[in-house]
Amino acid sequence: MKQLVIFDLDGTLLNTIADLGTATNHALAANNFPTHPIDAYPMMVGNGVRKLIERALPSESRSESTVAQLLSDFKTFYDAHLFDLSEPYPGIPQLLDELAARGVAIAVASNKYESAVKRLVEHFFPDTAFAAVCGQVEGYPTKPDPSIVFRVLSEHPTSKADVLYVGDSAVDIETARRACVESVGVSWGFRPVRELTGAYADHIITAPADLLDLLNE
Repeated sequence: MKQLVIFDLDGTLLNTIADLGTATNHALAANNFPTHPIDAYPMMVGNGVRKLIERALPSESRSESTVAQLLSDFKTFYDAHLFDLSEPYPGIPQLLDELAARGVAIAVASNKYESAVKRLVEHFFPDTAFAAVCGQVEGYPTKPDPSIVFRVLSEHPTSKADVLYVGDSAVDIETARRACVESVGVSWGFRPVRELTGAYADHIITAPADLLDLLNE
């Protein structure tokens, strides 16, 4: 049986897109750039906040100084509004409870900056004991580089054969591949299922409870 499940956060455990889009639009408007409809943001997220800001800016305005200013404005706003519109996907709290009841360790590996990741996890899953909660840290590469998976494994040593990595994007599937762990794509997240199949996910599930069927494979 699998001993550790590593989850992506945004689009996998939590639907955070409205808060991410609102914070990005705030940063854009504060610097006199055009904003985007919230439903445009699912295709911009997934590679960390810096990349989100770059994608949201007009292509001719992506200088280092401009990105840095918007990144600062984003974080100030987002940190004050982390919980406004975000929520766990249906079935996720029950899945985490069942994994814990079966003795399966649970971890988070996100491209979002780590302080926000930890606050979100503590707020929405206060009763879940996570083996590791890892986000983007300055000086470390973002996913799909597998470094964050290795950080999780350093905090909770587990054979790679006993690990499932769960996410909603091709970035997640590629992260799992590079880390040599089994990948699970979820259909309820920010990216379409065709992206997961195109990335050759080992498994694709359509409901959180479906993950339980993969623990013994």
